[in-house]
Amino acid sequence: MSVKAFKLVSAVEQEMLMGDKNYINIECIECCGKNLYIGTNDCFIYHFLLDEKISTAGKVTFAATKQLHRYLGLKKPVSELKAASALTRLLVLCDNTITLVNMMNLEPVPTGARIKGAVTFTLNENPVSGDPFCVEVCIISVKRRTIQMFMVFEDRVQIVKEVVTPEQPCAVALDGYYLCLALTTQYIILNYNTGVSQDLFPYCSDEKRPIVKRIGRQEFLLAGPGGLGMFATVDGISQRAPVHWSENVIGAALCFPYVVALDDEFITVHSMLDQQQKQTLPFKEGHILQDFEGKVIVATNKGVYILVPLPLEKQIQDLLASHRVEEALVLAKAARRNIPKEKFQVMYKRILQQAGFIQFAQLQFLEAKELFR
Repeated sequence: MSVKAFKLVSAVEQEMLMGDKNYINIECIECCGKNLYIGTNDCFIYHFLLDEKISTAGKVTFAATKQLHRYLGLKKPVSELKAASALTRLLVLCDNTITLVNMMNLEPVPTGARIKGAVTFTLNENPVSGDPFCVEVCIISVKRRTIQMFMVFEDRVQIVKEVVTPEQPCAVALDGYYLCLALTTQYIILNYNTGVSQDLFPYCSDEKRPIVKRIGRQEFLLAGPGGLGMFATVDGISQRAPVHWSENVIGAALCFPYVVALDDEFITVHSMLDQQQKQTLPFKEGHILQDFEGKVIVATNKGVYILVPLPLEKQIQDLLASHRVEEALVLAKAARRNIPKEKFQVMYKRILQQAGFIQFAQLQFLEAKELFR
């Protein structure tokens, strides 16, 4: 049953990025606060400032202002961008090399510090070093069956560990000492400190693109067999039921309490609370879906869009208006983590009261009594 959980709002249109140069494609995006970075197939990085505007009617729009763009000097696409805001650095992967550039002027660091031989990389959002002026980076190396861990400082990089994997890795997410890896035929959890690994479930990377995403402390979201979005902890267990995706999911993101997935025709929204599909948004030619500090961004080759969540209170009222009491109460309980305690208690009492009247009107007196109580 549908819920209007998100609205799709345009952020950067084709003309702003490429004018009439149709050969330019968006390869990757990164968003940090109001800073939006776009990497293109012709080796440029663009920096925009995103300004969110809310009208008196509550309509959200975004105004993107181009700050500058910089050519990296290669004939290769910029394949990944990650911001390390504590260092005011942007990590840029291009031609198997990670370069450090200044987040504001996009100039490479004077020392020329770089990491060579990277296929893909990720940052540790639950770092183990305890040093606030360093980020921990994990790369899948061009060396066969090899993962490398680095510490990246403002102007230098330092290798910490090299780990050999049982098969060739093709995607990685990181939490503390735990690597969640998509290998050629299966997903595994690997503790790079102890070397202990645990098989999760089989998966064929030749047939489909694997998805490995850290969604919280010691928990990951994976694209499983049969079009399932599977949750796994670092202990190799699942504490949540899977969500049913389409077979050809390209990307996934989390915006609590929803899991958002992208395939070649739609953006689908599932609830983590009851695993039901709540919303479907038509979206053709999408190839990027990522969440940044709670902001969910999707992109085609030519434009960038933001999925703006509707306020949870509005979603709950819509469910009550449709007499979907159970769903409304489940969503209301989940809202506790997003709303200050006093405000939540006032809101929750009012919702229980409304739900009680709905049940009463449907002659469900016992249920109504419990809610009123």
